[in-house]
Amino acid sequence: MGFFDKLFKRNKEQEEAKEVLNEGLEKTKQGFFSKLTKAIAGKSQVDAEVLDSLEEALVGADVGVTTTIEIIKRIEDRVAKDKYIGTAELNTILQEEIMNMLTDAPNLEYQNFQTPNGTKPYVILVVGVNGVGKTTTIGKLANNFKWRGKQVLLGAADTFRAAAVEQLSLWADRVSVDIVKKDMGSDPASVAFDTVNSGVAKGSDVIIIDTAGRLHNKSHLMDELSKIKRVIQKVIPDAPHEVLLVLDGSTGQNAIEQAKQFTAATEVTSIAVTKLDGTAKGGVVLAIANQFKIPVKYIGIGEKMNDLQIFNKAEFVDSLFSLKEK
Repeated sequence: MGFFDKLFKRNKEQEEAKEVLNEGLEKTKQGFFSKLTKAIAGKSQVDAEVLDSLEEALVGADVGVTTTIEIIKRIEDRVAKDKYIGTAELNTILQEEIMNMLTDAPNLEYQNFQTPNGTKPYVILVVGVNGVGKTTTIGKLANNFKWRGKQVLLGAADTFRAAAVEQLSLWADRVSVDIVKKDMGSDPASVAFDTVNSGVAKGSDVIIIDTAGRLHNKSHLMDELSKIKRVIQKVIPDAPHEVLLVLDGSTGQNAIEQAKQFTAATEVTSIAVTKLDGTAKGGVVLAIANQFKIPVKYIGIGEKMNDLQIFNKAEFVDSLFSLKEK
């Protein structure tokens, strides 16, 4: 395949991904913009009433009170500075200020599921409560890495639920990658140790390890994750290279609470927000990114394999503000 063929294929993939993102955020856009449109109807300038309505629209999209207040404050400052600002410019200002609050995942913008140079195997420890789409996210991650030429190994260290091991095994079969697993009730740290050992022996590029999704006892969760990290580091001293927290975007503020508990229990380095296509609460991505200052690295916007996307703040904000014409 020649250079221009590759460039054409890449551009086509980006266009398709953007279309999927636009459709995935449609429910959030419809709810948010219907409120925003009502807020500025018949208004010629951004006044206190418009700001109150904007605040209501942001909170309704589950942007969260803290992040909403910050956005409103930024807009108030802009209005005070530039007296001529009217409601026609509100969308543009809102996009700019939201963009300023977000950060892309470090070293990952436009890298298209590539691992850092020189890190092999790249070890990802995945955390999150049951039901958020953790196993599905791992499967989609494995597929994306494999599709880009990486040798992937999965570790089924959520040994407290038989279904968790079974589900991850199904994904391993579906994606055609290897998996290390043991019987239900086995020591999760033992599974993690065997997984990284096997990954080193096989020459794996990426190792993704699932962990138990229990929050009823935070100290137990902390001890368990700490033990898993310790045994991994016996094989690969600087691993895990990433601790990925998976959150269900459709749960809105409950996702914020889960993030609080997991970030208190372990050092989370990146976040994946799933199920954004089935909810009007897509604004929770803004709340999570702003409140925790941890990069949102992936977003899930559908059931298909390619519906897990690397989070790009420019693309996300652009999609958030582009309504589908009816």
